[in-house]
Amino acid sequence: MTSANSQSMKPATVAKKLGIYLPATPQEFQDSTISRADFAELQTNPPEWLAELRRNGPHPRPVVAQKLNVSISGLARGGVEEALTTAEITALLQAPPAWLVTERSTHAAVRTEAQRVKDEAAKKDAKKARAQAE
Repeated sequence: MTSANSQSMKPATVAKKLGIYLPATPQEFQDSTISRADFAELQTNPPEWLAELRRNGPHPRPVVAQKLNVSISGLARGGVEEALTTAEITALLQAPPAWLVTERSTHAAVRTEAQRVKDEAAKKDAKKARAQAE
């Protein structure tokens, strides 16, 4: 196994790790494999095209979901299947449609329930640890 093969990533992997929409990247980026060193360089010293993509989009669905504070499934239920730009996301946030209001409250309820379950499990673990210590 050569170090070049084990230390390179496909453009789709790099785009996912950088949180950018692969079809919006330059063609030379899409056609190349990226070494771990190049990836680290992209993270620490992003070129202008990468900074522009992060700033204005289009953004991939996970980033859109995060910015709208909904789940990726919530985006799909709301009919958002494509990448959105920062301007489109801002417009949705300024005048939220009914589906967005519903999905945001659903997402908040799911997060609250997940935190409750986590806290409950931590209490049980602490109680079990105290019982074993005695």
